[in-house]
Amino acid sequence: MARTPLRPSPVRPSPEGQAGPMAGAAPGPAAPPGGRLQEILDLARGAGRVMVEDLAARFEVSPQTIRKDLNELCARRLLTRVHGGAIAGSGVSNLAYAARRLVAQAEKEAIGRAAAARIPNGASLFITIGTTTEEVAKALIQHEDLLVITNNLNVATLLYPHPRIEVIVAGGPVRRADGAVTGEAAVSFIRQFKVDYAVIGVSAIDPDGALLDFDYREVRVARAILENARQAILVADRTKFARQAPVRIGHLAEIDLFVTDLLPEAGIAEICRQSGVDVIETAPRASEPETRDNGRD
Repeated sequence: MARTPLRPSPVRPSPEGQAGPMAGAAPGPAAPPGGRLQEILDLARGAGRVMVEDLAARFEVSPQTIRKDLNELCARRLLTRVHGGAIAGSGVSNLAYAARRLVAQAEKEAIGRAAAARIPNGASLFITIGTTTEEVAKALIQHEDLLVITNNLNVATLLYPHPRIEVIVAGGPVRRADGAVTGEAAVSFIRQFKVDYAVIGVSAIDPDGALLDFDYREVRVARAILENARQAILVADRTKFARQAPVRIGHLAEIDLFVTDLLPEAGIAEICRQSGVDVIETAPRASEPETRDNGRD
């Protein structure tokens, strides 16, 4: 019995950036859509943030194609969109500490300077774990007669060489990922003090004003710090409004001063106004931060 000869499969049109199987040319540098999505995700996890224009140049595709890729990854809850790109780390686990340092780096530096300017010489303060609180510590180096109590080994390393700043480090287990000292020993240690200021960071800020983090052990230390300071200073850039985290630290109403680069929406500004939280936005005017005095003494 004669066999029917096999027919070659038809060649389908290739998606953007992918050479067809019979195109007769070597594949270009851009990965196929599935592979490109994974590469974008890997880049975001490694650097903390990816930008549309950078990705379009890297993969030699249009910005519109990259926006579609980012939207798909965000729909799968693998990334979170921010202006001009996307960030990783939304959900139940945080970014690697080195990657977090790269997210909104210039904004964090400006926030650190603005917060440090509100802390006078001769003050006592807590500084918690976080890449933005580290920027506050860097900006405090020129201060005099400070007492700094911290559960952040990075902050201690920055400040201890300066003779005009006394540094006390909380005891307890050290988290290798970021140099945080957490646990019951740290909580008990913090409760021995009553200081002028607490400088705290967060991993996410919910639209209802909830302050959120990823590690309940770190949150216990942060709660003790808030409860044992006369004034609380929150430092957080605008990307925190686009993120989610599972553990509640507290609420914006517990904060005296909120230093950020830019409030993203009227709802948060209204919460701050109603709660008497002073707000400094560093982005509107590069030469002088914008302050909203909401009436809290």
